Amino acid sequence: MATGFPAATGDVLSAAMFNGLVSFTLNTQSGSTYTLASTDQYQVLVVASNASTKTISIPTDATYAFPNGTAITILNTGAGLLTVNAVTSGTTTITSAGATSAAPTVAQYKSCVAIKISTNAWTIVGGIA
Repeated sequence: MATGFPAATGDVLSAAMFNGLVSFTLNTQSGSTYTLASTDQYQVLVVASNASTKTISIPTDATYAFPNGTAITILNTGAGLLTVNAVTSGTTTITSAGATSAAPTVAQYKSCVAIKISTNAWTIVGGIA
């Protein structure tokens, strides 16, 4: 997680904390599946590097309630397609402009952002197929 996040009322922002806000912390995932975690919010870039097809899943609010407005950036550097889906598709809703709205795919060297718009509802934007 980037230095300086999360901050509380009354915290003093130091130079080191401020400078840490301008860069991403990398969370490289080389496996075929990964479920987003609370540590993936704020200035974190989730990098999927597996050469085969892979899946990044978004958990339900019962597992971890990301705050509304959370934006998680995902980059696919692996050769295979990356699919973004819900851990529980009947509970968590994913929408996108991709060919499969509920499970958009991201090609190699493309990125997307998962944005939480309300309780158990996410929109995926960016380089989706």
